[in-house]
Amino acid sequence: MAPRSSWKGHLKLSLVSCPVRLYNATSSADKISFNLLHKDTKNRVQMKPVDPDLGLVERSDLIKGYQYEKNQYVIMEDEDFEKVKIESSDAIDIEAFVDRDSVDQMYMDSPYYLAPDGKMAEETFAVIRDAMAKAGKIGLARLVLSSRERMVAIDVRDKGMLVTTLRNNKEVRSQTAYFEDIPDSEADPDMLELAAKLVEQKEGEFDPKEFTDRYEETLVEVIRAKVAGEEPVVSAAPDRGNVVNLMDALKKSLEEDKPPAKSKSRKTAVKADDKGAKEKSA
Repeated sequence: MAPRSSWKGHLKLSLVSCPVRLYNATSSADKISFNLLHKDTKNRVQMKPVDPDLGLVERSDLIKGYQYEKNQYVIMEDEDFEKVKIESSDAIDIEAFVDRDSVDQMYMDSPYYLAPDGKMAEETFAVIRDAMAKAGKIGLARLVLSSRERMVAIDVRDKGMLVTTLRNNKEVRSQTAYFEDIPDSEADPDMLELAAKLVEQKEGEFDPKEFTDRYEETLVEVIRAKVAGEEPVVSAAPDRGNVVNLMDALKKSLEEDKPPAKSKSRKTAVKADDKGAKEKSA
Protein backbone atom coordinates (compact mmCIF):
# COMPACT_ATOMS: atom_id res chain seq x y z
CA MET A 1 0.00 0.00 0.00
CA ALA A 2 1.36 3.40 -0.98
CA PRO A 3 2.01 5.93 1.81
CA ARG A 4 -0.16 8.96 2.37
CA SER A 5 -0.11 11.38 -0.55
CA SER A 6 0.85 15.04 -0.14
CA TRP A 7 -1.38 16.23 -3.00
CA LYS A 8 -4.07 14.84 -5.25
CA GLY A 9 -5.68 16.19 -8.39
CA HIS A 10 -5.54 15.57 -12.14
CA LEU A 11 -2.74 15.14 -14.65
CA LYS A 12 -3.79 16.86 -17.87
CA LEU A 13 -2.41 16.63 -21.38
CA SER A 14 -4.57 18.80 -23.63
CA LEU A 15 -8.09 17.29 -23.32
CA VAL A 16 -6.83 14.04 -21.76
CA SER A 17 -6.76 13.85 -17.97
CA CYS A 18 -6.64 11.32 -15.17
CA PRO A 19 -6.74 11.47 -11.35
CA VAL A 20 -3.27 11.29 -9.77
CA ARG A 21 -1.62 11.45 -6.39
CA LEU A 22 1.69 13.08 -5.47
CA TYR A 23 4.01 11.57 -2.86
CA ASN A 24 7.15 12.94 -1.23
CA ALA A 25 10.12 11.13 -2.78
CA THR A 26 12.52 12.08 0.02
CA SER A 27 12.36 12.08 3.80
CA SER A 28 14.24 13.86 6.58
CA ALA A 29 12.77 11.69 9.34
CA ASP A 30 16.13 10.02 10.05
CA LYS A 31 18.03 13.30 10.28
CA ILE A 32 19.25 14.25 13.74
CA SER A 33 17.44 17.22 15.23
CA PHE A 34 17.95 19.06 18.52
CA ASN A 35 15.66 20.80 21.00
CA LEU A 36 16.50 24.10 22.65
CA LEU A 37 16.87 23.80 26.46
CA HIS A 38 17.58 26.38 29.14
CA LYS A 39 21.21 26.13 30.19
CA ASP A 40 20.36 26.02 33.95
CA THR A 41 17.06 24.15 34.26
CA LYS A 42 17.59 21.94 31.20
CA ASN A 43 13.88 22.41 30.50
CA ARG A 44 12.77 22.50 26.89
CA VAL A 45 12.06 26.07 25.83
CA GLN A 46 8.60 26.74 24.40
CA MET A 47 8.39 29.19 21.54
CA LYS A 48 5.29 31.32 22.08
CA PRO A 49 4.08 34.36 20.09
CA VAL A 50 4.67 37.66 21.81
CA ASP A 51 3.04 41.03 21.10
CA PRO A 52 5.22 44.02 22.11
CA ASP A 53 2.22 45.63 23.87
CA LEU A 54 0.18 42.65 25.06
CA GLY A 55 2.91 40.17 25.87
CA LEU A 56 2.05 36.49 25.30
CA VAL A 57 -0.85 35.99 22.87
CA GLU A 58 -2.83 33.00 21.64
CA ARG A 59 -2.04 31.58 18.22
CA SER A 60 -5.76 31.69 17.43
CA ASP A 61 -5.54 35.50 17.62
CA LEU A 62 -2.86 35.70 14.91
CA ILE A 63 -3.66 36.94 11.40
CA LYS A 64 -1.55 37.33 8.26
CA GLY A 65 -0.24 40.67 7.13
CA TYR A 66 1.96 41.77 4.23
CA GLN A 67 4.43 44.60 4.96
CA TYR A 68 4.30 46.96 1.97
CA GLU A 69 6.15 49.74 3.82
CA LYS A 70 8.06 49.78 7.09
CA ASN A 71 5.57 49.00 9.88
CA GLN A 72 2.70 49.27 7.39
CA TYR A 73 0.74 46.09 6.72
CA VAL A 74 -2.17 45.03 4.57
CA ILE A 75 -4.26 42.35 6.27
CA MET A 76 -5.02 39.16 4.33
CA GLU A 77 -8.15 37.18 5.22
CA ASP A 78 -9.00 33.59 4.25
CA GLU A 79 -11.39 34.81 1.55
CA ASP A 80 -8.56 36.84 0.00
CA PHE A 81 -6.56 33.66 -0.55
CA GLU A 82 -9.63 31.94 -2.00
CA LYS A 83 -9.75 34.63 -4.70
CA VAL A 84 -6.37 33.55 -6.07
CA LYS A 85 -7.38 29.94 -6.56
CA ILE A 86 -6.21 29.04 -10.09
CA GLU A 87 -6.35 26.04 -12.37
CA SER A 88 -3.07 24.59 -11.13
CA SER A 89 -4.56 24.37 -7.62
CA ASP A 90 -6.05 20.98 -8.46
CA ALA A 91 -4.43 20.01 -11.77
CA ILE A 92 -1.02 19.41 -13.30
CA ASP A 93 -1.51 20.70 -16.83
CA ILE A 94 1.45 19.78 -19.06
CA GLU A 95 2.25 22.89 -21.09
CA ALA A 96 5.27 21.74 -23.10
CA PHE A 97 7.75 18.90 -23.65
CA VAL A 98 11.49 19.56 -23.71
CA ASP A 99 14.76 17.63 -23.85
CA ARG A 100 16.04 16.46 -20.48
CA ASP A 101 19.36 18.23 -20.99
CA SER A 102 17.64 21.57 -21.59
CA VAL A 103 16.65 21.90 -17.91
CA ASP A 104 19.68 23.16 -15.97
CA GLN A 105 20.31 21.25 -12.74
CA MET A 106 20.50 24.60 -10.94
CA TYR A 107 16.72 24.82 -11.26
CA MET A 108 15.99 21.34 -9.87
CA ASP A 109 14.51 21.46 -6.37
CA SER A 110 12.35 18.84 -4.59
CA PRO A 111 11.38 15.44 -6.09
CA TYR A 112 7.95 13.78 -5.82
CA TYR A 113 6.54 10.50 -7.08
CA LEU A 114 3.41 10.70 -9.23
CA ALA A 115 1.05 7.73 -9.50
CA PRO A 116 -2.49 7.13 -10.82
CA ASP A 117 -5.29 7.56 -8.30
CA GLY A 118 -7.44 4.44 -8.63
CA LYS A 119 -7.97 1.70 -11.21
CA MET A 120 -9.97 3.93 -13.57
CA ALA A 121 -6.97 6.25 -13.96
CA GLU A 122 -4.36 3.59 -14.74
CA GLU A 123 -4.99 3.27 -18.48
CA THR A 124 -4.88 7.03 -19.18
CA PHE A 125 -1.84 7.42 -16.93
CA ALA A 126 -0.03 4.63 -18.81
CA VAL A 127 -0.78 6.21 -22.19
CA ILE A 128 0.69 9.57 -21.14
CA ARG A 129 3.67 7.89 -19.45
CA ASP A 130 4.52 5.65 -22.39
CA ALA A 131 4.12 8.48 -24.91
CA MET A 132 6.63 10.54 -22.93
CA ALA A 133 9.02 7.59 -22.70
CA LYS A 134 8.80 6.99 -26.46
CA ALA A 135 9.52 10.65 -27.21
CA GLY A 136 12.34 10.78 -24.67
CA LYS A 137 11.07 14.10 -23.38
CA ILE A 138 10.13 15.60 -20.01
CA GLY A 139 7.00 17.64 -19.46
CA LEU A 140 6.80 21.14 -18.00
CA ALA A 141 3.75 22.08 -15.96
CA ARG A 142 2.53 24.22 -13.06
CA LEU A 143 1.47 22.98 -9.66
CA VAL A 144 0.27 24.67 -6.47
CA LEU A 145 2.02 23.29 -3.37
CA SER A 146 1.74 24.89 0.07
CA SER A 147 -0.22 27.84 -1.35
CA ARG A 148 2.50 28.59 -3.89
CA GLU A 149 2.47 27.90 -7.62
CA ARG A 150 5.57 26.06 -8.74
CA MET A 151 6.90 25.15 -12.17
CA VAL A 152 7.57 21.42 -12.29
CA ALA A 153 9.38 18.97 -14.55
CA ILE A 154 7.69 15.60 -15.14
CA ASP A 155 9.74 12.59 -16.17
CA VAL A 156 9.02 8.88 -16.57
CA ARG A 157 10.34 6.73 -13.73
CA ASP A 158 9.80 2.98 -13.64
CA LYS A 159 6.00 2.37 -13.79
CA GLY A 160 5.21 5.87 -12.58
CA MET A 161 6.52 9.39 -12.98
CA LEU A 162 8.87 11.70 -11.14
CA VAL A 163 7.76 15.29 -10.58
CA THR A 164 10.53 17.74 -9.63
CA THR A 165 9.71 21.26 -8.54
CA LEU A 166 11.78 23.90 -10.31
CA ARG A 167 13.24 26.98 -8.72
CA ASN A 168 12.00 30.32 -9.97
CA ASN A 169 14.38 32.26 -12.18
CA LYS A 170 14.71 34.92 -9.45
CA GLU A 171 15.88 32.27 -6.98
CA VAL A 172 18.86 31.22 -9.10
CA ARG A 173 21.81 33.57 -8.88
CA SER A 174 23.79 34.40 -11.99
CA GLN A 175 27.17 32.67 -12.15
CA THR A 176 28.85 35.75 -13.64
CA ALA A 177 29.57 37.45 -10.32
CA TYR A 178 31.28 34.32 -9.00
CA PHE A 179 33.27 33.29 -12.08
CA GLU A 180 34.23 36.61 -13.66
CA ASP A 181 37.55 36.86 -11.76
CA ILE A 182 38.68 33.39 -12.89
CA PRO A 183 41.31 33.88 -15.62
CA ASP A 184 40.82 32.40 -19.10
CA SER A 185 44.20 30.64 -18.97
CA GLU A 186 44.57 27.04 -20.10
CA ALA A 187 46.01 24.31 -17.88
CA ASP A 188 49.60 23.10 -18.31
CA PRO A 189 49.52 20.16 -20.80
CA ASP A 190 51.68 17.87 -18.62
CA MET A 191 49.63 18.57 -15.52
CA LEU A 192 46.43 18.17 -17.51
CA GLU A 193 47.56 14.74 -18.68
CA LEU A 194 48.27 13.64 -15.10
CA ALA A 195 44.93 15.01 -13.91
CA ALA A 196 43.14 13.19 -16.76
CA LYS A 197 44.81 9.93 -15.68
CA LEU A 198 43.70 10.58 -12.10
CA VAL A 199 40.11 11.09 -13.30
CA GLU A 200 40.28 7.87 -15.33
CA GLN A 201 41.76 6.02 -12.35
CA LYS A 202 38.83 7.06 -10.17
CA GLU A 203 36.08 6.15 -12.64
CA GLY A 204 33.21 4.17 -11.15
CA GLU A 205 29.45 3.77 -10.86
CA PHE A 206 27.21 6.00 -8.75
CA ASP A 207 25.98 4.11 -5.70
CA PRO A 208 24.21 6.37 -3.15
CA LYS A 209 24.73 3.71 -0.45
CA GLU A 210 28.45 4.45 -0.54
CA PHE A 211 27.95 8.17 0.14
CA THR A 212 26.89 8.19 3.77
CA ASP A 213 26.71 11.29 5.94
CA ARG A 214 29.97 10.83 7.87
CA TYR A 215 29.35 13.95 9.95
CA GLU A 216 25.97 12.67 11.13
CA GLU A 217 27.31 9.14 11.74
CA THR A 218 30.06 10.55 13.95
CA LEU A 219 27.51 12.79 15.68
CA VAL A 220 25.41 9.71 16.49
CA GLU A 221 28.48 8.05 18.03
CA VAL A 222 29.12 11.11 20.22
CA ILE A 223 25.46 11.21 21.35
CA ARG A 224 25.38 7.48 22.17
CA ALA A 225 28.63 7.77 24.13
CA LYS A 226 27.26 10.70 26.15
CA VAL A 227 23.99 8.83 26.82
CA ALA A 228 26.02 5.87 28.09
CA GLY A 229 28.11 8.17 30.26
CA GLU A 230 31.27 7.51 28.29
CA GLU A 231 33.83 9.91 26.90
CA PRO A 232 33.27 10.03 23.13
CA VAL A 233 36.27 9.21 20.97
CA VAL A 234 36.17 10.74 17.50
CA SER A 235 38.63 9.59 14.86
CA ALA A 236 40.48 12.41 13.15
CA ALA A 237 40.40 12.92 9.40
CA PRO A 238 43.35 11.25 7.64
CA ASP A 239 46.35 13.46 7.01
CA ARG A 240 46.98 13.63 3.27
CA GLY A 241 50.27 15.48 3.71
CA ASN A 242 51.20 19.03 2.85
CA VAL A 243 52.21 18.88 -0.82
CA VAL A 244 52.75 22.39 -2.14
CA ASN A 245 53.92 21.69 -5.71
CA LEU A 246 50.96 20.93 -7.98
CA MET A 247 52.91 18.54 -10.22
CA ASP A 248 54.15 16.62 -7.16
CA ALA A 249 50.61 16.53 -5.78
CA LEU A 250 49.26 15.05 -9.03
CA LYS A 251 52.01 12.41 -9.16
CA LYS A 252 51.54 11.52 -5.50
CA SER A 253 47.76 11.27 -5.96
CA LEU A 254 48.17 8.90 -8.90
CA GLU A 255 50.46 6.70 -6.85
CA GLU A 256 48.36 6.71 -3.66
CA ASP A 257 45.02 6.17 -5.39
CA LYS A 258 46.28 3.47 -7.74
CA PRO A 259 43.89 0.49 -7.57
CA PRO A 260 45.42 -2.78 -6.30
CA ALA A 261 46.78 -5.10 -8.98
CA LYS A 262 44.29 -7.80 -9.93
CA SER A 263 45.43 -11.31 -9.00
CA LYS A 264 45.23 -14.10 -11.54
CA SER A 265 41.95 -15.91 -11.59
CA ARG A 266 41.66 -19.39 -10.10
CA LYS A 267 40.95 -20.78 -13.53
CA THR A 268 44.21 -19.37 -14.91
CA ALA A 269 46.15 -20.66 -11.93
CA VAL A 270 44.72 -24.16 -12.36
CA LYS A 271 45.65 -24.20 -16.04
CA ALA A 272 49.21 -23.17 -15.16
CA ASP A 273 49.43 -25.98 -12.57
CA ASP A 274 48.12 -28.50 -15.09
CA LYS A 275 50.67 -27.37 -17.65
CA GLY A 276 53.48 -27.70 -15.09
CA ALA A 277 52.31 -31.15 -14.06
CA LYS A 278 52.28 -32.33 -17.70
CA GLU A 279 55.79 -31.01 -18.32
CA LYS A 280 57.00 -32.71 -15.15
CA SER A 281 55.48 -36.08 -16.11
CA ALA A 282 56.97 -35.77 -19.58
